[in-house]
Amino acid sequence: MLPKLEGYAAALLGALDEATLSTVVGQLASLERAVLAQPELHGMLSDTSLTGVVRGQVLREVLSGKVHDATLRVVIYAATAAPAQEVASAIGELAQVALVLDETGAFGQRSLGLLAARRRVAGYTDALLEDTATEEFARIEEELFRWARTIEENLELRRVLLDRDAPLGSRLGLLDQLLATKVAPVTLSIARYVIEGGRPRDVVGTLDFIVDYVALARNWRVARVYTARTLDDAARADLVRSLAALTGTDVELQVAEEADLLGGVLVEVGDVRLDASTRGRLAALHDSVSAGHFYESALNRND
Repeated sequence: MLPKLEGYAAALLGALDEATLSTVVGQLASLERAVLAQPELHGMLSDTSLTGVVRGQVLREVLSGKVHDATLRVVIYAATAAPAQEVASAIGELAQVALVLDETGAFGQRSLGLLAARRRVAGYTDALLEDTATEEFARIEEELFRWARTIEENLELRRVLLDRDAPLGSRLGLLDQLLATKVAPVTLSIARYVIEGGRPRDVVGTLDFIVDYVALARNWRVARVYTARTLDDAARADLVRSLAALTGTDVELQVAEEADLLGGVLVEVGDVRLDASTRGRLAALHDSVSAGHFYESALNRND
């Protein structure tokens, strides 16, 4: 299983009660059979011309209202995160790990290399952040950063937490003792999973990796919108829907009016900049003309 999908499944499936988990197990098994039995669905999920976000959106439309929300979330994540050729097998792997979790009550953690283990923790973080308000992201970043520095500066603490031979329960117990009443619940859960799902000798490195990861996720959750005129509620709703389809996640708008845009909007979300303003179009036209990319008017041609 892909490391990020493994971490996401550990967070999402591991939080379900017994009855809900049994429901999800049955639905994942049914979905796996449906993908294998229906060429159209299998073809869409394995189509390399489609982005992961598009595959996820199609699955959302097909499955919404027909399966439990946890089933829907985990298969959309699989369709979005896995390469197209591996989506069908990823759904099958999800069905298997969910079944094992349902039967044994345990979600086994494979031994992974450093980068793969960090990606697994990132997938776990993704699942938690989906249910977290964007304004909480900065606090989570700060608390994880401070926890990393605390470990880094305390030799005895570092010796215990980074000891791969020390019982997992004792390491998690020490972490809970130090953090449980001092940080947000999401921060505590991520810090615990760094111990459970990360590399024992890479605790500080994984924490720093996740600090940057949460900051990046925050950038994709907030769209800075500059508009020449006030956006009404319908325009805002349309923009939110369009950006969600583009990014694959819910987006919050930060709107500022700038009259010098002349018309239209300029949107910045993550590392994407979408310029649909009148000023932007005029600038593009000016650049085209300056570069000589223009055609002589038909009125001035001598045919």
